[in-house]
Amino acid sequence: MTTPDVYTRVTDKIIAELEKGERPWLKPWNAEHAAGKISRPLRHNGLPYSGINVLMLWVEAMEKGFNAPLWMTFKQAQELGGHVRKGKRFSGGLRQRHDKDEHNDATGEDEEHKIPFMKGYTVFNVEQIADLPAHYYATAQEPTLDTAQRLDQVEQFFKHTRAEIRHGGNRAFLRHRR
Repeated sequence: MTTPDVYTRVTDKIIAELEKGERPWLKPWNAEHAAGKISRPLRHNGLPYSGINVLMLWVEAMEKGFNAPLWMTFKQAQELGGHVRKGKRFSGGLRQRHDKDEHNDATGEDEEHKIPFMKGYTVFNVEQIADLPAHYYATAQEPTLDTAQRLDQVEQFFKHTRAEIRHGGNRAFLRHRR
């Protein structure tokens, strides 16, 4: 049996989530990791993933219960002094584009060309990797204020905006008065 190509793998994963009633393009909000409220999965260096990689890594995180938004390759983990824990399976990843510099004889300049393609590569969530520097595993700290104090601060903030806040209807909107 052959391994499905990248396009088939991505399509099958999206369809499986939709059949379960999930919309995988919605962010699985979870702030248990110190990286906090993140809109996209992050590479080992803190740069966000883009395109289909975001969707694929969100689905992977939901399926495997990862709270950390950080992902890296086997080699990146090794370079940071870490190692993938024994028995951990890889998570998916895709590369969507390759940047290539080519010399333009007419201008005498090197020009960057973006070459689109899809190629699978392997990444692991930091929760699958041991012995990384501590900040990769940092979990969110408990709030220093209790719920009542936090709500009071929010109420005071809105009071000082002088915004008129109304509840009702079926959508949020802002109306600016002059």
